[in-house]
Amino acid sequence: MQDHNIYRPYSPLARLGACSCGAHASQQAHDDALTQLADARRRQDSEALSHDFVEAAAVQALFPDPQLRRNFLRTVGSGVAMAAIGSLLPLQDLQARALERKGGLEKTDLRIGFVPITCATPLIMAGPLGLYQQQGLNVQLQKTAGWALVRDKLLNRELDASHTLSPMPLAISMGAGSSPQPMRVMAIQNINGQAIVMALKHRENRDPRHWKGFKFAVPFEYSMHNFLLRYYLAEHGLDPDRDVQLRVTPPAEMIANLRAGNIDGFLGPDPFCQRAVYDRAGFIHILTRDIWEGHPCCAFGVSQAFIDQHPQTFLAMYRAILQATAMANKPEERQAIVQAISGPGYLNQPPIVIQQVLRGRFADGLGKVRDVPDRIGFDAMPWHAMASWMLTQMQRWGYIKGQVNYRQLAEQVFLMTDARRLMREAGLPLPPGADSGSHRITVMGKVFDPARPEAYLRSFAIRRT
Repeated sequence: MQDHNIYRPYSPLARLGACSCGAHASQQAHDDALTQLADARRRQDSEALSHDFVEAAAVQALFPDPQLRRNFLRTVGSGVAMAAIGSLLPLQDLQARALERKGGLEKTDLRIGFVPITCATPLIMAGPLGLYQQQGLNVQLQKTAGWALVRDKLLNRELDASHTLSPMPLAISMGAGSSPQPMRVMAIQNINGQAIVMALKHRENRDPRHWKGFKFAVPFEYSMHNFLLRYYLAEHGLDPDRDVQLRVTPPAEMIANLRAGNIDGFLGPDPFCQRAVYDRAGFIHILTRDIWEGHPCCAFGVSQAFIDQHPQTFLAMYRAILQATAMANKPEERQAIVQAISGPGYLNQPPIVIQQVLRGRFADGLGKVRDVPDRIGFDAMPWHAMASWMLTQMQRWGYIKGQVNYRQLAEQVFLMTDARRLMREAGLPLPPGADSGSHRITVMGKVFDPARPEAYLRSFAIRRT
């Protein structure tokens, strides 16, 4: 497993030493550097220019006397010098900002995938609302039919980044269900926003203990839908692998299967939960926010390889997604978002269905209109605790075997530190606990302690491992 680091190692002080400016090993090296800078300017090599300019300015600011510069660099060596200067000045941030001012994006034309569900609201709306363009990006949003295809396109680099289910980057990084490739979660796309939907024939059978033999659909094995449904059934005494059947079904096919009697219910994403009510094919049994309030569902995923090759493009894309997620979380923006994402190019759903989901006033299919303002929310913070919980459930149900370093994997894949820094730089609101990294998780009344994941896993009576 690779350590997470969104920047390539950079050692610009390796050449520093004695010259007229105090920044080179010799006067010849100094003259050669000037020539290279002139060539870079002619080529508009903005990355080389910005790095050299920022580093030279930093060195001269800290050591204005040339002799002092030379003595310092000779005494401590270039590696220690770089570390020392980096501890005093935010060189990476300064370099990134200088690069951005010079238009230094490594790649501006991007292909970003999404599955047409409301979970993808931030990354979809960032297109028609111009948030990608503000960052200098030309983004082609590619509608994708299902999650296995999303995974394959990411692995084959047919997509630069994509809407993913939040457990998918963890699974791909470990090689669970696919060849291993280090993936990163830049941001959570949505919290809550799912439901257990049952066929209308089960209106009088609301007790899960009586569901033995039922057939349920989930959109993917490595999904919160699968893990939350399994958790819910097990808490009611049903073994999800022995007492019921779980079928992987693309979200767009769930309603047809419900209507045809092929399944008794599904735990799936909106808008298909609400669309089942709209089509009079089913009713909302329970919202997933009533299983785990504030649970993550989908995420914005990117490979470590893309970050390494396109660090400035990555940061520009990251900023656009964080801005979009913050905007989507404002209730006053929801109506405009409904109009922006409900059309054929995006969700292709009746606006009234999207409105009921996003605004939280909805018919439940049982003759009631409910008001649940937080039916779906958009909180971008990719908490490490969320990743650790997902890993316990993957292990609980046999999707991963052997020992798991929960903390290490969570910190590698979920870029909480980077999200926090970029949100603060952009002036976006940080959720409670962001500074300490502390996030409370309670699922059906049971508290998860991310410091003791093995004990949490052993506490379940129904489990595979």
